[in-house]
Amino acid sequence: MPITRRELLAGSAALAVGFPTLARAAPRVELRLLETSDLHMFVLDWDYYHARPDPTVGLSKIASLVADARAQAQNALLFDNGDLLQGSPLGDYVARRGGLASGAHPVFRAMNHMRYDAATPGNHEFNFGLDFLERSLAGAAFPYIGANIERADGAAFLPPFRILTRRLTDDGGVSRELRIGVLGLAPPQIMIWDRVHLEGRLRCGDMVVAARRYVPILRAQCDILVALCHSGIDARAAVGAENACLQIAAVPGVDAIMMGHAHRVFPGPDYAGVEGVDAERGTLAGIPAVMPGFWGSHLGVIDLTLARDGERWTVDRFRTEARPIYKREASKITALADADPAIASIVAPEHEATRRWVDQPIGEIASPLFSYFVWIGIDSVGALVNAAQLAYASPLLEGTQHAGLPLLSAVAPFRAGYTPDSYIDLDTGPVALRHVADIYPYPNALVAVRVTGAALREWLECAARVFLRIDRDAAGAQLLIDRRTPSYHFDVIAGLQYRIDLSAPARYDASGNLRPDATRIVDLSYGGRAVDPAQEFIVVTNNYRADGGGKFPGLDGRNVVLRAPDSNRDAVERFLRGGGSIPDAKPWSFAPLGRRVTVAFDSAPAAVRRLAEAPGLRATTREEAGYLRYEYDLA
Repeated sequence: MPITRRELLAGSAALAVGFPTLARAAPRVELRLLETSDLHMFVLDWDYYHARPDPTVGLSKIASLVADARAQAQNALLFDNGDLLQGSPLGDYVARRGGLASGAHPVFRAMNHMRYDAATPGNHEFNFGLDFLERSLAGAAFPYIGANIERADGAAFLPPFRILTRRLTDDGGVSRELRIGVLGLAPPQIMIWDRVHLEGRLRCGDMVVAARRYVPILRAQCDILVALCHSGIDARAAVGAENACLQIAAVPGVDAIMMGHAHRVFPGPDYAGVEGVDAERGTLAGIPAVMPGFWGSHLGVIDLTLARDGERWTVDRFRTEARPIYKREASKITALADADPAIASIVAPEHEATRRWVDQPIGEIASPLFSYFVWIGIDSVGALVNAAQLAYASPLLEGTQHAGLPLLSAVAPFRAGYTPDSYIDLDTGPVALRHVADIYPYPNALVAVRVTGAALREWLECAARVFLRIDRDAAGAQLLIDRRTPSYHFDVIAGLQYRIDLSAPARYDASGNLRPDATRIVDLSYGGRAVDPAQEFIVVTNNYRADGGGKFPGLDGRNVVLRAPDSNRDAVERFLRGGGSIPDAKPWSFAPLGRRVTVAFDSAPAAVRRLAEAPGLRATTREEAGYLRYEYDLA
């Protein structure tokens, strides 16, 4: 006979009387972790280089996403992961012109308003010198941490970690006190890239070693451990690696990883297929991780569900995402976030002063400057910078022991497609300071090195890793560029003549590791004669490259013969103010492959207006992520 609902309820009541009440489920806390990284002083949605609004950048837009993310969650913390103080004309103005006499650095005034909880420095924080950095950090109303950076005498530069004690609300509405441990890590390469500022003052050790040292100490004092790693992902990272987040995630005790430095978006396809990485779920070695692009393009979000397990809190579930401030469909950009007007108001004095500063006219150019087609050797922008560097360094070397040596100049393309809008395109006529800042966006110091002909060849071989190997027998267009290698590693050395054989494998891989049986540089000559391996040259470059940036062979700071008091950008400005002319010589070309082979690369859709100045190049109809694909026939 079936049991009626009344009998079932009656039986349940009897059970409740006869047995103790079942224990309530363990409490849970939903904790949202928010991250910015690689803002590079793009505080507002404004393009200083072209004097116009830019919907693809800006902390002011991120501020709106942060407000929305906080409104959706009872418990949220906000972190910054470095590369904050340098990268836009606003950052340059504050560091070089405006100073901090009026109070806190404007970006920290904005971040204090947004109520950041903690931050760690990136490598570019040190570009303007240690004194400026320390004065700037004094304006942050939130703690800065750095576990692998210390002063030269062993004293702490920053606390290695911080424990944030927060009252968080659980799923039953009960307020609970949790201790969130935050560990900060920066790439040890800062000692190379900013040697001139840091040598004898700081030391920076391996990130993984620091994590293994401090995670157990921090883990014993906190409930949840978050690692702020100004670093990317490299499955083959060794000791002292620049991109070691995967190895840090494997250190027992880490609950979440906040990444940066690589200017990528994670979760996302950029790291698909890397062992130990789940690019869809957003994990490294099973640990939730996020990377929020660059210049304020995304807000990193990690949602943790914390469960009480006896005396401990553990991560029961998680979800990661990178929330964009815009979407791009072909050439159309749609804003996904409004700018917070409060941020604009906070930084208004420095913003307006920066606009006036960069609008100063400095000279004129007699021929167009554009960077759309640098990958096939058409690069008037690089020719300008190389000419400026030679003009600057030549008189400084007169009367020295190096004066009689051939003088060369090396420069890489900086505006070669970081985004579909990140190119130089200037018509003939007046130029302003903002154009110079666009042409040379980094505050590098001008440096000269003394090298042999053999070292020059290796330098060029390392630069040529930017190109993929081309099969001369394949049908159809083949991709030309290895996107794993940044454009700023493709040095072109003016004063030489040489060819690049694309049918040969690269002598150096994307990480700078040597393949000794490979060679791509052919017909290397100077003044019409083959370069003797023992012949010596002086090459003007920047401190980043001269001191070892990019792992170029033979460049480690020991062969520097000139450290100029001015920056490479200053040299370009001086050259334009003096009416210098830009040479039209091309230092390099591709070696003939014996038959017609078609290669393809992506550039801006706007580049079609310059096709007449690029013989043999044609645009196709394919667009990818806002780029237009171009094809070029190699004879």
